[in-house]
Amino acid sequence: MLYKTIFFLLITTSLFSQQEASKFSLKEAVDFAIENNSMSKNAARDIEIAKLQKWETTATGLPQINADITYNNWLKQQISLIPAEFFGGNPGQFSELTFGTKQTMNGTVTVSQKLFDGSYIVGLQAAKVYLEISENAKEKTDIELRKMVAYAYGNVLLSEENLKIVNSNITLLENNLRDLTKVYENGLIEQESVQQLQLTLVSLKSNQNYIKRLNKIAYQMFNNTIGVDLNTPVELTDNLAELIAMYASLKPLESILEVENVVDYKIAFNDLKSKELLLKLEKSKALPTLDVFLNGSYSGNSNQFNFLDKSQNWFGSSLLGVSMKVPVFSSFGRSASTKKARLNLEKSKALLKDTSEKIKLEISRAKSEYEFAVEDLEIKKEALELSENIAKKNEIKFFEGLATSFDLSQAQRQLYSAQEDYLSSMLNILTKRISLEALISPPLKTK
Repeated sequence: MLYKTIFFLLITTSLFSQQEASKFSLKEAVDFAIENNSMSKNAARDIEIAKLQKWETTATGLPQINADITYNNWLKQQISLIPAEFFGGNPGQFSELTFGTKQTMNGTVTVSQKLFDGSYIVGLQAAKVYLEISENAKEKTDIELRKMVAYAYGNVLLSEENLKIVNSNITLLENNLRDLTKVYENGLIEQESVQQLQLTLVSLKSNQNYIKRLNKIAYQMFNNTIGVDLNTPVELTDNLAELIAMYASLKPLESILEVENVVDYKIAFNDLKSKELLLKLEKSKALPTLDVFLNGSYSGNSNQFNFLDKSQNWFGSSLLGVSMKVPVFSSFGRSASTKKARLNLEKSKALLKDTSEKIKLEISRAKSEYEFAVEDLEIKKEALELSENIAKKNEIKFFEGLATSFDLSQAQRQLYSAQEDYLSSMLNILTKRISLEALISPPLKTK
């Protein structure tokens, strides 16, 4: 019975230890990454920080209430010298007197309110811009993350397809080699022909090992991009051929969004707004500030600590006041700060103009590269079909004795190269299309 229990526990533990692979389409991978990638998480935290900063700035202009309790105990009271003649003494002599009690306690409550502060108004505007900057940064992060996920996703699919192709090529070549070995054993061909195929097979198997390593790295890169442990098992549900066919059939975005809606432009524009506010801030430092305050206090005096007793006497007072500060002279420090802020504003204006032109250029370039990628896929597909036909014909010719082993080997290598080129062109369409979409910030077009 004991052995049965142990066996059951071992089987149960084994079943639970087998982690089920998480399945992702490209869209699901993008959504998951935006929720779990550390960069995206930190960008979201920056937005929350900006919201708190906005309220923190707002709160400084609202009524402030402060309470203060002070307890003093004179371990040795201060002695004052009084002319002795006040008490009937001789002129020129002084009497030592101690005023007040040994212990005092004061409690004060102060209510203050800003009436006018130019820097506060600017601060409120700056807090709003800071929030917009954080939101734009989050948008930029998510756009870049979409690109990274799509590239990592495509790399995994590419490595899987590459591995399938090389495995198929090895199987086919092994069959050819087996048939050719029999022909050689019958004395119909020279050993060199067999060795030529063996050499090609060795090269393929070496490439197979390399692709397996790349496949593992591709999965790890994908996991890292979406925000999971490197060795977490995942399964990608999109088919590479279907995915590429969808992207290749999309129109080349004839109608481009206005530059003002592009995230890079919005970032540059917010930088301009922040520089304008910095200039306003420096100018506001020359304006007076006006505050009103009201305080009330109670004080008690005693030679012993009797402040908690009901018999303790407390003396109250209250004060209403208005405070105004007027900057008079700063040794031209404010003037220098204002000039510096104005120069930074001019730089930001120039940067915004340059950003607008660069965005237009980048969109044009990205559009052209995408269109070329679509055209290149068709060319690479045609080249692959031709290479397949050439390889098949040379295989037939070789076994019929009409072609050499070198000719067959060359045709096979040409086919392998065409296969790699075709797969690369498929991934190129995916990356170029997503790069184009990332520039104009639309939703990612995935299933």
